Amino acid sequence: VTSELQIPVLAFVDADPYGLKILSVYMSGSKSMSYDAASLTTPDIKWLGLRPSDLDTFDLPDQCRLPMTSKDIEMGKQLIEEAFIQKNPKWCKELNKMLQSKQKAEIQALSAFGFQFVSKVYLPTKLRRGDWI
Repeated sequence: VTSELQIPVLAFVDADPYGLKILSVYMSGSKSMSYDAASLTTPDIKWLGLRPSDLDTFDLPDQCRLPMTSKDIEMGKQLIEEAFIQKNPKWCKELNKMLQSKQKAEIQALSAFGFQFVSKVYLPTKLRRGDWI
């Protein structure tokens, strides 16, 4: 898709360490599928959202922000050492923001602004601004 159509592949995942882990599987594959990683991965995938900075940018209410568990924090610390994070300073910045705030959010938290917020406001705004990293 990216090479033939010249359009980016964008990831929309939870703003938590596991969302980044999912993004890494799309990017480089999983251990169990390593035999066919070349045809199943998207190395140039971009992180559209939900990103930790979006929690403030879109003024996500406090009741929609979840405290990170000790397991989340440990996973975040492991991820910050991973090559796919290290090679992208903006991803490092986002993950560090998450670890410093000790807050996470699921995509569903955006529904606090209304049923159609994601499709009518969040995604169009991010796409119009080219706000992916």
